[in-house]
Amino acid sequence: MKIGFCGTMSVGKTTLVNALKNESEFKNYKFATERSKYLNSLGIPLNTDSTLKGQLVFTAERVAELMQEKVITDRTIIDVMAFCSLSKAMNKVEKEAIKNILWHLIQEYDIIFHIDDLSVPIEDNGVRETDNHYRISIADKIHDLIKEYGHQCKRIVKIYGTTEERIDKVKAVLNTY
Repeated sequence: MKIGFCGTMSVGKTTLVNALKNESEFKNYKFATERSKYLNSLGIPLNTDSTLKGQLVFTAERVAELMQEKVITDRTIIDVMAFCSLSKAMNKVEKEAIKNILWHLIQEYDIIFHIDDLSVPIEDNGVRETDNHYRISIADKIHDLIKEYGHQCKRIVKIYGTTEERIDKVKAVLNTY
């Protein structure tokens, strides 16, 4: 299965994906977690400064993940579309071009788990945007994209709670397959 977690920054996606690595049900999966520090070290602008070239790098990473048979990732095509749409460094034509390509790929996921818990405090990892207004804007854009393109995905499930509760929900949903 191709399993993705989407949501704005600092809601616990990477924490959850890293916790799933310890669960026996997922021992044969490839795990892909946030690479923002590495990409930033290469000089790739992030967040509102993200450029067309930067978004193409993020897109390439998501597409490479979707080429795997069994993958669990802490970012999805929906996340890329949301961050792209709120970039101040990209023009409208660039944003539309990315969106017009990416929405087709949403159908590649078997399931997307949407984490939308803004009660989790923003963790400053030295790269992540810590502006709460921007965080909320990304969350709102993800909601909009799910409404617009969610039918493309085989299944989207909203999850919340502690990491342990989220793990239980993921397992319960996957047991229905």
